[in-house]
Amino acid sequence: MNVQTNLRMDKPTFLDWVQEREERSELEEGHVVMMTGGTRGHGRILRRLAAALERRIDAAYWEIWTSDFAVDLGLKTVRYPDVVVDAVGGGDKDLTATAPVLIAEVISPSSVTDDLGDKAAQYLRLPNLAAYLVIAQDEPKAWVWVRGTAGFPPGPVVVSEDGLIEIPSLGVELPLREIHGERRKR
Repeated sequence: MNVQTNLRMDKPTFLDWVQEREERSELEEGHVVMMTGGTRGHGRILRRLAAALERRIDAAYWEIWTSDFAVDLGLKTVRYPDVVVDAVGGGDKDLTATAPVLIAEVISPSSVTDDLGDKAAQYLRLPNLAAYLVIAQDEPKAWVWVRGTAGFPPGPVVVSEDGLIEIPSLGVELPLREIHGERRKR
């Protein structure tokens, strides 16, 4: 769950401001939105996804970042996705990704509408993005948008249980079971 505050600021001010804060925030259309912490299940899936990508992505071209690295989504919006795959070569003091090719969010029941709605629409407009993944934390299920020759499809491909997330432009095939792990009490 996210909490919108009455704080408003422009993007450069926000990027400076957020560096001095311990709590997590995003900038959404000029409004500061406070981010809540995640569950153990959320963290486990995020960690497994990042590790699975590390094993498959060519490190000569791509770097994998987790929720501490921002994506610039236009004039008034900065988001901190759960996982970002960005082009190698940015500066060590960069605060935002330079050319994100893959973005992933791990969702809970309270974030499903935002991650499959507004965030999806914003991310899918990024010119370099090859794929956007939304992974459920409560069940083995993923919503996958992969850019084709005609752009992104109007809706996601839904992958479940023993399914495979395929991102041909990155040479990536991710078994959902590897990311989600064995079913356990949640």
